[in-house]
Amino acid sequence: MNCFQEAKRIVVKVGTSTLTYETGMINIRRIEKFVKVLADLKNSGKQVVLVSSGAIGVGVGKLGLFEKPKDTPAKQAAAAVGQSELMQIYDNAFSLYNHTVAQILMTKDIVESSKRRTNVINTFEQLLSMNVIPVVNENDSVSTEEIEFGDNDTLSAVVAKLVGADALVIMSDIDGLFDGNPRDRENAKLIPVVKKIDKRIETMASGTGSRRGTGGMITKIQAAKIATAAGIDVAVISGENPYTLYKLFDGEAVGTHFVRQQL
Repeated sequence: MNCFQEAKRIVVKVGTSTLTYETGMINIRRIEKFVKVLADLKNSGKQVVLVSSGAIGVGVGKLGLFEKPKDTPAKQAAAAVGQSELMQIYDNAFSLYNHTVAQILMTKDIVESSKRRTNVINTFEQLLSMNVIPVVNENDSVSTEEIEFGDNDTLSAVVAKLVGADALVIMSDIDGLFDGNPRDRENAKLIPVVKKIDKRIETMASGTGSRRGTGGMITKIQAAKIATAAGIDVAVISGENPYTLYKLFDGEAVGTHFVRQQL
């Protein structure tokens, strides 16, 4: 068995580009598959924490906007509309498999305060002990530059540390880390294992992701640095086919595995 097969407590991060179409509207077929796999992984005995982007993207679609807003008040308004819609989708989808979800919205100041950090850890632990799937997102409707994580890749790594996860899976719009940008270079090769994240690895991560998301490979590298330093194995895989999660947790080599550092 490998580390992902053995993982009991897992954090899975899914991005806006995975959850939505180019129109900004929800990709219902993909979300249904994604939820089915997570529910099945939970049925197998794993504890699951979901870090989900998509509130602003869903809000943009529901409000009929042509693109993601650029100013903070409009982003916050879109997030406020989209977050309730997103949670309703997850609640309905997971309930089909008799699983309960709970919403946790976070900002950076929560983890910077020892008392508030302890409180949020206790909340996670209580929810997991009650067999609930926490669904985490940045509190985009009230966050400002001073208290925002900036991207949910970083948030997912912070959450993985808070809950003492065994593994973090970041689902991306590409298959993992390549030695060049696969969108520009046809011969770019996937790097299956990264034992140490150094300057050479960081320079391979370029680009800013899709127009619907906020991150890119560089934010996933930074998230992997945070998580692996905390003793957590990280996998960056494509979110195009949610069933790929089965392969990963069955022990197959999928995407890029960032190996945890020994504490």
